[in-house]
Amino acid sequence: MRQEIAVEKVAASLKGDPIVRSIFLKGSMGRNEHDQYSDIDLYCLVDEEEEGAFLDRRLDHLRAYKELIFYDDIFIIAPQIVAIYEDWLHIDLFTVTAKTIQEKDFFTVLYDPDNLMEKYNDAQHLTITKEAFRDSVLDAAWFLFQHKKAADRGNHTWAPEMLRHSMRNVTNILLARYASERALLGLKTIHRDLPKGKQDKIVGIYEKMTPSQHMKAAFGIASILKDELQWILEELSEEDQQAGSFMSLMVGVVLNRVGSESL
Repeated sequence: MRQEIAVEKVAASLKGDPIVRSIFLKGSMGRNEHDQYSDIDLYCLVDEEEEGAFLDRRLDHLRAYKELIFYDDIFIIAPQIVAIYEDWLHIDLFTVTAKTIQEKDFFTVLYDPDNLMEKYNDAQHLTITKEAFRDSVLDAAWFLFQHKKAADRGNHTWAPEMLRHSMRNVTNILLARYASERALLGLKTIHRDLPKGKQDKIVGIYEKMTPSQHMKAAFGIASILKDELQWILEELSEEDQQAGSFMSLMVGVVLNRVGSESL
């Protein structure tokens, strides 16, 4: 596939850069789960004091594959070039140091002459932390609340948007239960990681996230959460039970409200 060709050519250029200490892949290619539509999450590890000099050369390395039709220089978790090629391939080139490297997700090492990546092997994971799980529980309920306010106001464009925010967190919760070792992948991979019945319910909910049917979507979200509620409450620590209580409240409110209307 063109992804492998692009990685080979760009990595070959990067290996010739004396500042580059290690090169590795994350994302779907790092997990060897990519397909012809996948983008490339390519990482370079450099020493902090030499980062600035390397940043000035990133575009030259990226052009070792093909000419770019678009690029953007951004900073999210680290300096990052978003690059799109004339064949529509997309590479995200991240520049990390020992201080900014993220110890999550799995990676595939392409170049590491000093074995610098070896110490991160045990940190490879896609499991969700207790704190992140609590936040997903809270946010799933919070955006059901925001949906209720938008629906009460009669804002039928904003209401389904609130449900989309809720569903992103609902899928995190479902993954934490049914595919805990891959929970950080989120909504993008439910087609691979959730039971078929759960996938079908989620698709059905998204089909109803429209100005005219969002109340049905809200009912679907609340129904999924009701099915999982006992497990969710058991997973929360004593200190986090307020998030569970809020979720229980919002599930009841949505089911009682929509259930009393014609679906």
